[in-house]
Amino acid sequence: MTEKTVITDQIKIAAVEALKALIAQPSYNQPAEPGAPFGPGIRQALDHMMALCDQLGFRTYTDPAGYYGYAEIGETGPTFGIIGHLDTVPAGDLTAWDTDPFQPIVKDGKLIGRGVQDDKGPTIAALYAVKALLDAGYHLKQKIRFIFGTDEEILWRGIAKYNEKESPIDAGIAPDAEFPLIYAEKGLLQAYLVGPGTDQFSLKMDNAFNAVPAKAEYAGPKVAAVVAALKKHNFEFEATDSKVAVLGKSVHAMNAPQGTNAVLRLLIAMNDVFDFKPLKFIGELFKEDATGENVLGKIEDESGQLTFNISTFNVNEKETRLQIDLRLPATISKEQIIKQLDARVKEFDLHYEDYDYLAPLLVPKDSDLVKTLMAVYREKTGDQTAEPTISGGATFARTMHNCVAFGAMLPDVPDFMHQANEQWPLASMYKTMDIYAEAIKRLCFE
Repeated sequence: MTEKTVITDQIKIAAVEALKALIAQPSYNQPAEPGAPFGPGIRQALDHMMALCDQLGFRTYTDPAGYYGYAEIGETGPTFGIIGHLDTVPAGDLTAWDTDPFQPIVKDGKLIGRGVQDDKGPTIAALYAVKALLDAGYHLKQKIRFIFGTDEEILWRGIAKYNEKESPIDAGIAPDAEFPLIYAEKGLLQAYLVGPGTDQFSLKMDNAFNAVPAKAEYAGPKVAAVVAALKKHNFEFEATDSKVAVLGKSVHAMNAPQGTNAVLRLLIAMNDVFDFKPLKFIGELFKEDATGENVLGKIEDESGQLTFNISTFNVNEKETRLQIDLRLPATISKEQIIKQLDARVKEFDLHYEDYDYLAPLLVPKDSDLVKTLMAVYREKTGDQTAEPTISGGATFARTMHNCVAFGAMLPDVPDFMHQANEQWPLASMYKTMDIYAEAIKRLCFE
């Protein structure tokens, strides 16, 4: 019997148009409003997705308070979850974009727009893979539930509310990472280092915890001396008589050692100019070491080395506040890291304050879920040497029972998550849809 062509041209076109419409809903965290706990943009994106799923034939439910939504199909049996998120990081510096981040376009075979990789594109790819299976006539043997989070880029409050109010899934995937498959995730610790203020200068930054900042600006006393220090360190910058902007390279915080942190570079230069203990923490101890080895020593296990991102250093006359993001190797104690870090920063008049923590994830490599997904990936890509991996990233997979991160980015796709000109080659999107369709068919269809 000839295998059905599931991902048809019609499905591809429909998926791309649906993704364009979703990207056109700006959905980054904003002040709460009634029914929109994370701002009106995220609520509009949630309502938009619910309307789309209604049109596709799914049963839908939207949390009245706006924390989450879900869409399901199938009448009986276990529930297979597909967990995505509709919020994105902000667009950032619009001058770094070649196009409007919320007016998606296809250029040179790539769809460009905020959220196309993280996580609107993968979520739509999985949704239309299921739609393709239904259109092709396959019959479900269990329920499939798409769960839409709304606060993944900040504190995961939406998915926490879902888990409070809804029944657990039996197995699932989070299409919010890279292929082949992530069976374990490092712990995620986000916190502040807090200390005294100063009247020598002030800094006000607005950066996400989970991204290495690509730009850091200073406009204050002794700006010429700061520029001279930047030159001495051979750091890239742009300057006028009254302001300097230090330039770096943004990457996701889980890959912090691969980026160039503009905030750190600005602070290293400022430490040459100002006598202020919290600045010395960066300029004389931390420096540019995104593994945190200068502060904590080398910390690693089979899941890799610890990573340490400092994205914000805010200073006024009353307080200094650093924003930090650590990815902890899976077997490392959070409590021990906090104790060690707090003791180390005290000599710089800083102390540790909690913000958020996500425990690590581990699903056995020999589980039926992992073995099935890996078999499909190997068959569809021809990569027979591919093995499940461990990640420093944090996905919604860790919030669910028997759930792993599966795709959606293939190994040859450059990482544009959280970056300007976020893009996804359409050919890769279609390949991902094909992989998802086959995997979901084996797990959920007769």
